[in-house]
This record gives sequence, C-alpha cells and structure tokens, in this order.
Amino acid sequence: MNPDVVVIGAGTAGMTAALRLSGTGATVLVLAEGEGALPLAPAQVDLLGYTPALVSEPLRELAPFLQERPWHPYRLVTPDEIEAALGWFADLAAPLGYVGSAQRNRLQPTALGALRPTCLVPETMASGDLSEGGEVLVVGLRGFRDFHAQLVAENLGQAHLASGAAVGARAVEVSLVGDPRDLRPQLLVRRLEQRAVLAQLAREIRTELGQETLIALPAVLGMERSHEVWQRLQELLGRPVFEIPTPPPSQPGQRLQQVLFRALRRQGGEVRLGAKATGFRGTGGRVESITVQLASREVQVSAGEFILASGGLGTGGVTVDPDGGLHEPVFDLPVTTAGAPGQPSAEYFATQPLDRLGVSVDSEMRPLGTGGEPLFTNLRAAGAVLGGAEPWREKSGEGISLATGFRAAAVITGGGG
Repeated sequence: MNPDVVVIGAGTAGMTAALRLSGTGATVLVLAEGEGALPLAPAQVDLLGYTPALVSEPLRELAPFLQERPWHPYRLVTPDEIEAALGWFADLAAPLGYVGSAQRNRLQPTALGALRPTCLVPETMASGDLSEGGEVLVVGLRGFRDFHAQLVAENLGQAHLASGAAVGARAVEVSLVGDPRDLRPQLLVRRLEQRAVLAQLAREIRTELGQETLIALPAVLGMERSHEVWQRLQELLGRPVFEIPTPPPSQPGQRLQQVLFRALRRQGGEVRLGAKATGFRGTGGRVESITVQLASREVQVSAGEFILASGGLGTGGVTVDPDGGLHEPVFDLPVTTAGAPGQPSAEYFATQPLDRLGVSVDSEMRPLGTGGEPLFTNLRAAGAVLGGAEPWREKSGEGISLATGFRAAAVITGGGG
C-alpha cells in the first residue's frame, strides 16, 4: 500500500482525521505502537467541563475560556467546526447511539461515584444524566472486582447539584450463575449477550428493586450487541438502565474502537497496530517517509501527507529526556509548556510546568519551529500531542482530539485554513 496519508496514532484524533480523509477518497494508513487510547477511555466526549468552575454550557463558555488562555488548542477551531465535528462523530458512531450536544453538559456518574461533566455519551449511558437529580439503584455483581457499588452509591448521595436537586442512591450486589472466572470484563460482556444469563440477572435485580427510578450497572452490557442487551434489560426491568464506565480496560471504549476501525476499513483505509514510528526522512521542508519498527524489521513508509496524533506524555507522544529536556521522538519537533509556570509548585493540584507540554502548530495544524515557522509543509499534528491544554483538569481531552483531528483533515482537503 502506498497511501496518500499516513496517520501516526489510533486514538480519537488519529481515527477522526483518518476517517475524514478516507471518506473523501484518500488512501489512508493508520500506524500505532499499541492499541491506542480508545480502549482505555469511557467513550464519552468531554468538550469543556471546568474553567475551573463547573461548566454547564461548554460551547458558550469557550470564548471567555480562550480569552484567558490564548495558547489553548481550542484556539485552532471555531465553534461551528466543533459542532460539525461532534455531529459528524455521532453519525459515524451511529451503532452506539450517541446522545447529547455541544450546547449542554450532562453530569454522568464515574466508577468512583463522582459526577463527570460531558456532552456526548453512548445510548447505554444516556439515562445516567443526573443533572436534575434522581433515585438510583446501583447494582454491583458479586465477585466483579472492577466496580464497587457501595462506593458509587455513597458518593452519589453526597453530590451537590447547581439545580438544588438531590441524588438518592442505594447499592446492592447480585450474583450471576457460572464460573467466577467468567466475571472478567472481556468475558462478562459476552456472557450477558446470552439471553438466559441476561434474564437471570434481571430476576436478581428485580428482587432488590425499591422505589428507584433508575438502575445503574457497570459498563459490561455486551460488546457487538450492546444495544440489544441494554434494551432487553430495560424491557425486563421496566425502568431505565444506564452503564457506568469502569477502570480500564473500558468495554465502551473497545466498542467505539471496533466501530471506528470497521468504518475505516469500509472506506478503504488500513490500521496497523504494533507499528512504532521512530524517525523520518525529509528534504526541502517536506517529510518524504517515516521509519517504522515492526515486530521483526524496520521499514520506510512514504506518503504525500502525514498526521502526528501520537498522544502526550502518558502515551509516549512527548517524552522527557534523562537530563530533563523535552522531546517529540518521531520528527524531533520542539516541545513547549505553553502558559505553564516555569517552576514546580508545592501545591498538589496546582498547574505544574509539564502539565501543558506539547508541540505548537499554526492555523493549518503544521508544527512550528522555535522561531514560530512551520517546519514541514505536509505534516500536521492533532490531539493530545498539542501543547497548551490540561485535559484532566478541564475535562476537555476527547473534545480537543475530535475537533483538532477534524480540523487537520479539513486543511489537507482544502476545507479549512
């Protein structure tokens, strides 16, 4: 395959750019050292959750947010582009039935019972928007170690909502028949696709039901057939059911990855996992090829356009050298800590020097040199490799990845810039 575009990274940013480009007829190759970040994520799209105040209308609050943070990656996209990206994503991931919009944040329970501000969730989580409170029965599975119903219920019961409403939550544990070893998440999702097992779970839950109007379970309601499993369980219980994401590996994240990978292959694109980009060759301000380490050999992969969506510090897209220097390992791009303080703070939750590290880009998503000039005419960067954001603090990570991946594809096809 001699692709038109090579994308480095199979997370949200990389897959967004790849799918947008392959949808225009371009041949696209996605390379990733591992599985990408999608199987680790809860498959929710956070646009902007905190400024640091809790955000209820993310799109409206972006303008004042950016006035105080002119270095932030959201400066690269317009509100219209963000809405277009979210709408495109929801259409593409239609098998998962995404619900929500950029106009309003939902408050969805986490595995610790906190309420997470997010704007787009799969249908299996949609009933869990507790912005206006609610009475929830939190159901744990006896022997399943990745979800602690009592902890979730206790923390939900202490939630303080701006609306003044309250969340009432009660925890129960039920048992599933069968081998306890089958309670591992990757096996449990398959078991619950069996109608007899799902019916037994419903019977166990019905014996515990009180006056609760909502039923919460860990996010293990099937894999390819999650819609069917979720819908059938609601029918059996007669009340809305919603999933709460568990710690990695994330079953909703794996569902989303499957949907995106299949969509790319239908459009003629290709994903190669276990392919680590280690360097490049270039002349005259253009990248000619990248060096890729496969399991048993090293190869050069050429293309007309390249997109760097390798992630941030946590995924190796940006590294810290032993001497403390910052480094982007594929193209040796300069790394900045845009808007971050120069010295560490003794306060644990304060912004630290490395919190916003990443590469800088121009309006056409081209990485910049130390003098502010674009280094390569045919290289773009998107997602967590971009500097200037604090996704964990802002609850903005998936939104940044989706919007900037969308933007990177647009400027390549002539739809932006």
